[in-house]
Amino acid sequence: MPASKLTAYRRKRNFALTDEPSGEAHPTSLGALRFVVQKHDATRLHYDLRLEVDGVFKSWAVTRGPSLDPHDRRLAVEVEDHPLAYGDFEGTIPEGQYGGGSVQLWDRGFWAPEKGFDPAKALKAGHLKFVMEGERLHGGWALVRMKDDRPGGRRHNWLLIKHADAAARPGDSELLAEDRSVASGRTMAQIGAGTGSAPKPFMMKAPGRADAVWSSDKDRSGTSAAKRPRQRSKPAQTQLPDFIAPQLCKAVETPPSGPGWAHEIKLDGYRMQLSVEGAAAILRTRKGLDWSDRFAAIAQDASPLPDCAIDGEICAVDPDGQPDFAALQAALADGATADLIFFAFDLLLLESSDLRPQPLTERKARLKALLEQNASQRIRYVEHFETAGRAVLESACRLDLEGVVSKRLDAPYRSGRSETWTKCKCRAGHEVVLGGWTTTQGRFRSLIGGVYHGKKLIHVGRIGTGFGAAKLETLLPELTANEAKTSPFSSAAAPRNGPEVHWLKPVLVAEIEYAGFTADGLIRQASFKGLRMDKPAREVEAEEPAPATETVLKQPGQRVSAKSQADLPGGLRLSHPDRALWPAQNGEPPVTKLELAQYFAAVGEWMLPHIQGRPCSLVRVPDGIDGERFFQRHAMRGASALIRLVKVDGDRQPYLEIDTVEGLIAAAQIAAVELHPWNCRAGSPNKPGRLVFDLDPAPDVGFPAVVAAALEIRDRLERLGLVAFCKTTGGKGLHVVTPLADSNLEWPQAKSFAKAVCAEAAADSPDRFVLNMAKAHRAGRIFLDYLRNDRMATAVAPLSPRARPGAPVSMPLTWNEVQPKLDPSRYAIRTAPALLTRTKAWADWPNAERPLGEAIRRLESRTRPRRRQ
Repeated sequence: MPASKLTAYRRKRNFALTDEPSGEAHPTSLGALRFVVQKHDATRLHYDLRLEVDGVFKSWAVTRGPSLDPHDRRLAVEVEDHPLAYGDFEGTIPEGQYGGGSVQLWDRGFWAPEKGFDPAKALKAGHLKFVMEGERLHGGWALVRMKDDRPGGRRHNWLLIKHADAAARPGDSELLAEDRSVASGRTMAQIGAGTGSAPKPFMMKAPGRADAVWSSDKDRSGTSAAKRPRQRSKPAQTQLPDFIAPQLCKAVETPPSGPGWAHEIKLDGYRMQLSVEGAAAILRTRKGLDWSDRFAAIAQDASPLPDCAIDGEICAVDPDGQPDFAALQAALADGATADLIFFAFDLLLLESSDLRPQPLTERKARLKALLEQNASQRIRYVEHFETAGRAVLESACRLDLEGVVSKRLDAPYRSGRSETWTKCKCRAGHEVVLGGWTTTQGRFRSLIGGVYHGKKLIHVGRIGTGFGAAKLETLLPELTANEAKTSPFSSAAAPRNGPEVHWLKPVLVAEIEYAGFTADGLIRQASFKGLRMDKPAREVEAEEPAPATETVLKQPGQRVSAKSQADLPGGLRLSHPDRALWPAQNGEPPVTKLELAQYFAAVGEWMLPHIQGRPCSLVRVPDGIDGERFFQRHAMRGASALIRLVKVDGDRQPYLEIDTVEGLIAAAQIAAVELHPWNCRAGSPNKPGRLVFDLDPAPDVGFPAVVAAALEIRDRLERLGLVAFCKTTGGKGLHVVTPLADSNLEWPQAKSFAKAVCAEAAADSPDRFVLNMAKAHRAGRIFLDYLRNDRMATAVAPLSPRARPGAPVSMPLTWNEVQPKLDPSRYAIRTAPALLTRTKAWADWPNAERPLGEAIRRLESRTRPRRRQ
């Protein structure tokens, strides 16, 4: 590299003070041009685009960052050439040094000039067209030098423009919201604090056997986002690899919701690549190990296929046809793999054609046609859905499946982790390295897990459930065969030596499910699924929960520390705490998921006696109250263990039950904005525990009339010996509620009593009340809804928020507050906690239970003249 190219770069830096590379180290050539984009928080936040040209990085500071919208012209200020080793730099430049601030590897990959463009000549001429294929940036781009605004000066200002191709996203404003390094997974805050993993090398990494490089023999037509891969280790006449490193998924909380995505059911098995050449089929693991002998029946069925390479997953299926990881483990342990299925989801090579540059739509269409022509029960095509990803996820979870994998339909196949493939699980899962196990009186008790931080194995917690007899029969021999004398963990928080602790060589990998993380970063309620023999232990790396110093958005324009979550019970943390669940209204900012959790924490102890021990249905709004709503009464896979499951006699599926404040926080995490418990006695789903009289006015009825109706129902109940309480519904009505003492009465008698009370009121005042819910009969009157009083009927819980504008809540009231001037809208998430501290509403509830049998007898024996109709 000519020293003159880096003169300006070196003159500006003191390498005794900064960790930036001096340019002495030279990366290995890959035969392809590389690029990086570094997010740089210096005097002003900007993004540095660097293109490899003639042994250095030509560099531009893109002041507002790249845009996928072709209508955006982003200013790119040309800066000094940088050494290629700079493409691996991520860290903090000391204050006072040139460019002082944090630097994040925001994107990286390969680039190539469009056909007819020589990079050096094009840059000199001031107009370069090129394509990039990275983790976040794809497709065609242009750099256009602006006219010099300083006569006689050098030209430094350029425009970076996205081409209108398949990778363009007009109007997209979400790209720059990504704040995770593609090299380390760290946020800017973590980089500034010096925490988290070091970045994985890219420029200084020697190419592996399966690394593909780019040729630049294709113009920007077609998919444009990918240049044709060429395998260095294959003969020039075929240019096709024996093994292709698989494309991997980025974990996300929710699937993509926009168009242009294919959503597939996430399979619970072993990732495999099926290669056929000359009627010989080979099955390789994700690391390229030949496992054909283990899956001989699948290999035999694949042999009639033409030469090809297919990406897929091998699974065992249960009688319902669903993947069963435990059954897969058992089949491998027993060598009984004849009934396993290879689920094929991508076609990479076919005969002499490399299909990886083609869009997913084309690859899957050819895969489906290929398998239809060569039918086999052991090799099955994976269908996909192009509807809303969240709906597919909800369906998958209800069916007790793993989750959803979403893939961009227009994207090529790229080895390694990419944002064009994402995964969303129904329940949190991970692989861990086993560092030991514990026993109690000689009997197996739990596993001790860890993950790698660089070269250090860090303890992440214990796995104490999921060990059936069949699993232990396979697991225990592996443990004893790999027992060690000393702990493999580097962290101080690891378990200490003891007679019941047995250490392991860090070679075994286990797949687990867990409910989340504790405040100390340890896994909670982890369950063992099985050993993974297809993944090396050294590849099991940390997926840390967000640190307390990370910043999140609380409301537009205001940044607050994530320590605002520190007050949540049990050290619980939310993902996406800034997500707006209720929109802005009347000048107030949106109400976020974090505010919902904080509200539940504030009122939870008051609310719990009214929901504990009772099945509870949830109204969930993952995209806010203006998005799709889900009414959920049964558990789905992935539900937090903090939300209990309760079995009810006669019902096959268990119901949800919230018994703790932590359970309320877990409800907030899944955007459950309404709680609707049964009205049974706590712990007795089939016994009446309270009666709810719902006063629902017609649109033309004023609220003072609803107040008068509540007072009348109260008086009627009190005359029958019951104690009545009142609350707003969070809407336009009121609830009158009376608690019941334990009795032998069943729900039919309770419902009949409630109907009789309402019927009596309607008979006495037919111009005010009606029992028929039909709108045609309700004009000018109040519907007395007694139907809340049945075995499985629900009513919104006291203090529960409602999925309505303004984030109102169902507020308990004293009878002194039930006056004509009562304004239900004043009771909302942001006002109710403070008001609750100043009220004695429902203070007598614990002593107010009365037997319903006596009230029924009084109602039946009461004789008084009836008003003529």
